[in-house]
Amino acid sequence: MIVTVTLNTALDLTYRVPALVPHASHRVEEVTERPGGKGLNVARVLAALGHETVVTGFAGGPSGEVLRALLGELAPLDALVPIAGATRRTIALVDAATGDTTQLNEPGPLISPAEWDAFLTTYTRLLDGADAVALCGSLPPGLPVGAYAQLVRQARGAKVPVLLDTSGEALRRGIAARPDLVKPNADELAQLTGAREPLRATRDARRRGAHTVVASLGAQGLLAASPEGLWQAAPSAVVRGNPTGAGDSAVAGLLSGLVEGLDWPGRLRRAVALSAATVLAPAAGEFDAEAYEKTLGSVRVSELAH
Repeated sequence: MIVTVTLNTALDLTYRVPALVPHASHRVEEVTERPGGKGLNVARVLAALGHETVVTGFAGGPSGEVLRALLGELAPLDALVPIAGATRRTIALVDAATGDTTQLNEPGPLISPAEWDAFLTTYTRLLDGADAVALCGSLPPGLPVGAYAQLVRQARGAKVPVLLDTSGEALRRGIAARPDLVKPNADELAQLTGAREPLRATRDARRRGAHTVVASLGAQGLLAASPEGLWQAAPSAVVRGNPTGAGDSAVAGLLSGLVEGLDWPGRLRRAVALSAATVLAPAAGEFDAEAYEKTLGSVRVSELAH
C-alpha cells in the first residue's frame, strides 16, 4: 500500500476557453471538476497504474464534501480527516488556442491544533503496513512550518520510504529531516539552494539532507542525483498541452518504480513518460494511456559523470 499525504487538498476546477483575453468576458467551452491537491493527483495516477493507494490529509465544508464524493468514484481509498473549515478551490484556465494554462490557487482553510492531532493519529495508523509514503503540496494556514519535517521523521522511524514534494520553508525544514527522496522543480530548487545551474543545485540539495534528489526541469525532463549515480531523463519530443499535474504524475512514476524495485533509469523513464502523458490529458491526476505507452519506449536516459 502506498500512502499519499495532502495537507492542503483542493477541489480542482478546469475551465477551457477558445482564447484567454485579459479584461474580457469568456464563454467557457468545457468544465471539469476533480478532487485535487498534489497528493490526491499522485494517488489517482498510482491507482491507475494498479497500486493500492490511500489518501489522507484534510477535507471540510461544502467543497470538501464534493471532493470526497468525487474521490469515492475513483480507486484511491479515502482516509481524509474532517475539519471545520472549507477545502480550498483551485481554478485552471486553459487557453485552447495556445494550450497555455493560467492557475488560480486559494490559500486553504485554517487547521486547528486538535485537527492536526487527529491527522497525526491517522498518519501513524497508516504508516503501519505502508510500502511508501508521499508528502505533497503546500501547508494550509495553522500548521507549523516544520510539519513535513515531523512527518518525515515519523516515516523514517517506522522504516517506511518517504518522498517529499513541497516548496519554500516547508521544503527547507523537511529536507533537513533526511527524506529518502525530494522532487523539487527548477524554481523550488533554486530557492532552496541559491543556485540556478541544475546539477549544482541538485547536488547542493542532497548535501542538505535528502538521500536522493530528482529535479523536475520542465520540457528538459528530470535530473536525478542519488548515491547510486547521476542521471538525466527527457522525452524525445516536446509535448504541448495542459501541464497541470505533470509533476504529480512524475512523483507517481518514481514511487511506483520504487515499490516495484525498478532501477533508477527505469524509474526515471516511467516518471518522464507519465508526466508527458499527463500534459495531453484533460485534467490533473489523469494521463493519456496510449501516449504513456508510446512515450515510455522513447524516453532518453543518460548517466552523467560524477
